[in-house]
Amino acid sequence: MIRFEGVSFTYSGAARPTLADLTLEVPEGELCVVVGETGTGKSTLLRAVNGLVPSFSGGALAGTVTVDGRSTRDHRPRDLADVVGYVGQNPLSSFVTERVEDELAYTMENLGIDPSAMRRRVEDTVDLLGLHELRDRPLRSLSGGQQQRVAIGAVLTASPRVLVLDEPTSALDPAAAEEVLNALTRLVQDLGLTVVMAEHRLERVLPFADRMVLIPGDGAPVVVGRPAEIMRTATVAPPLVELGRHVGWDPLPLTVRDARRKALNLRTRIAPLCPGRRREPEQPRREVAQARKVGVHYGSVVALGRVDLAIRRGEVTVLMGRNGSGKSTLLATLSGGRTPDRGSVTVGGLDPRSLRPAALIRQVGLVPQDPALLLYGESVSDECHSADRASALETGATRNVLDRILPGVPADRHPRDLSEGQRLALALAVVLAPAPPLVLLDEPTRGLDYPSKDRLIAVLLELARDGHAVVLATHDVELAARVAHRAVVLADGEVIADGPAHDVVCHSPVFAPQVAKVLAPDEWLTLDEVRLALETVPA
Repeated sequence: MIRFEGVSFTYSGAARPTLADLTLEVPEGELCVVVGETGTGKSTLLRAVNGLVPSFSGGALAGTVTVDGRSTRDHRPRDLADVVGYVGQNPLSSFVTERVEDELAYTMENLGIDPSAMRRRVEDTVDLLGLHELRDRPLRSLSGGQQQRVAIGAVLTASPRVLVLDEPTSALDPAAAEEVLNALTRLVQDLGLTVVMAEHRLERVLPFADRMVLIPGDGAPVVVGRPAEIMRTATVAPPLVELGRHVGWDPLPLTVRDARRKALNLRTRIAPLCPGRRREPEQPRREVAQARKVGVHYGSVVALGRVDLAIRRGEVTVLMGRNGSGKSTLLATLSGGRTPDRGSVTVGGLDPRSLRPAALIRQVGLVPQDPALLLYGESVSDECHSADRASALETGATRNVLDRILPGVPADRHPRDLSEGQRLALALAVVLAPAPPLVLLDEPTRGLDYPSKDRLIAVLLELARDGHAVVLATHDVELAARVAHRAVVLADGEVIADGPAHDVVCHSPVFAPQVAKVLAPDEWLTLDEVRLALETVPA
């Protein structure tokens, strides 16, 4: 169905190719996952499937890409729209209408599909992706995860034979991600749809993948194989695989069920050292910010309803909950970017809306879901220098933070030409370098690989040790397990749980990380905890 033959691609002005001599075939009716570290060319490969690379990206393409027998050299992306559906990392940028149901129908209208067939396909897609309650909503009123589901639905209504998805679950809560992946699997198995996706959160997609494509980067050849084969040696691997490698399980488990069957002896061996059995009482911490009875509405939609929340210094707090539960709205309200309809917010004892911009960024920093909103420079270097000047930092301070999170981002590259993960890392550096007392991060790991997340976690924990307050809204349960001191769960704009991360996260069937599920009922959260225990107990 998809064939790459000797494909190399080099962006304009780049010193070396992003893809080099790639030969790859994806048969009809397979779900293929493309993996690799941030910036290695995953998105480039995906965009080459329907000719967006090089038709819209520029650059030089050698070799041949064919889809269902059509060459991308002879067919522009619009000529492949009936065969290939593409969803990028930023769904909002692809929308052309204002309302959900109109967006679902738009591609079909352009393809000239009969209205009666259009209506049937819209209803099928609404059922498949659980969009019933959203169909009449304005697209801009949706959360990032809701927008992502609509974007997937908008390409599915055209009944493509190939579906290309770039980070399709990155903005989805765990339950919604599983629903979408189950729906895609049904389409693959029942209708022969071919799905190619890039995804950093491998813990979500491994159980569904038929084939994996590993892009090592640095000019190394691409590796293609079954997930169990690739995971034996891949440098990017989910916690479940890392746990299996560490304790020597063979074959490596790719699902929690398989890992639990292997873990009985491990659970018994390390049970006496379980962190959940020996936690010490938390010491009181001084408050940095306070939300009191905060309510926010978007028209008739209640985003927040009488939320009370104290943010304390020296603490990393994660906000969790379904898409649309109010996490992003709460962060925007704490940052002064959104005025509550009722209640009050204070940061450092002051109303953030009363502060001038220069004073506000010294008190609170926010990285929104779309990091491009923070980037205005003509190059990475320009962006870093501007951030240093704006916050009166030493020259190179922002670049140093960027290199800690994601080394090697080209200084002369325009921010719009970066990968999604590189762009996010740059925005994080701009906000984290001044180290404001309150740091707010909205989905801070979208597009980041596992090594980059490790480095970001180190930066956030260092900020907390230095007395800063860090609040992050995330659907990345593995990140929450490793970085959170405290977990707050929102549902329908209300706080329904607030406490230590072990207490809130471990026993949740939705928000528990992989290690917690494998080693339940004991309260283990991370692989690091298991490693430390295994170093202590006798073999």
